Amino acid sequence: MRVAVLDDYQNISQTVADWGPLSGRATIDVFTTPIGDEDAVALALSNYETIVCMRERTQFPASLIAQLDRLKLIITTGMRNRSIDGDAARQRGITLCGTPGLGAPAGELACALIMALMKNIPADDQSMRSGEWQPNIGHNLGGKTLSLFGLGKLGAYVARFGLAMEMDVIAWSQNLTDKRAAEVGVRRVEKEEALSAADVLCVQLILSDRSRGLIGVSELALMKPTAFLVNTSRGPIVNENALIDALRQKRIAGAGLDVYDVEPLPINHPFRSLDNTILTPHTGYVTIENLAHMYNHVVEDIAAFIDGVPIRVLNK
Repeated sequence: MRVAVLDDYQNISQTVADWGPLSGRATIDVFTTPIGDEDAVALALSNYETIVCMRERTQFPASLIAQLDRLKLIITTGMRNRSIDGDAARQRGITLCGTPGLGAPAGELACALIMALMKNIPADDQSMRSGEWQPNIGHNLGGKTLSLFGLGKLGAYVARFGLAMEMDVIAWSQNLTDKRAAEVGVRRVEKEEALSAADVLCVQLILSDRSRGLIGVSELALMKPTAFLVNTSRGPIVNENALIDALRQKRIAGAGLDVYDVEPLPINHPFRSLDNTILTPHTGYVTIENLAHMYNHVVEDIAAFIDGVPIRVLNK
């Protein structure tokens, strides 16, 4: 079986996991950079029976899947990948499998961005390197309001961080109940209060038709000019043009972003030139421990498929 491992940006898939169980059973080719548009992907992957996707880095719509005649198995790291058309794969007899991941790293990054924004860490680092001393002034976290859009597993993780920092933690989502909020130790509020009361607004929602564009011009207008926005979930939840305008006009104080509408983020993107953004390259889940965990489960998925007993199937 020929296996293509896609978008291994750090080129570590073969060293952090034990691929021994596939010795003599599969040949592995690793792609360390994005392949290109749909036609380029179809050409590059035409001879592979198995494709391993790293989250949503490469899109697999029905139109692409239809061009991959030899494809039998798609594996995505994580147990959900909206960039792969699982129904189209099933209709062509292609199995889609997932791998478990470690949830904490993405929550950790959200907390790190909150700290970096409120303590001016990147700016102070650069000022020190240029010979300055204390040109900026930061903020206390204690007593400030941390507002969460979403209180699932990752939202609850960030909530615990806020509570540990003695912040007032509030939360909103379309399905959030008072009971769930109380279980986490926070207070459920309505959407308008979640926006207007926030000193830090942290997005922890899944991208869906309901959440796409959820934060736009009118929502950003409700936020304080001193407030920060943190998004480590998915870029399109926040209207990108509206956010760029709000940051340029200083209608909010700044943003910490790990996710974007287009990834990798284009070189000339406005976010890169704004002085009130802290940017990370969608690394919420990118840790040695998490990648090792996921790639070892990729090996399990491939071996099970070869044995005729697929596991962790997502498109039954």
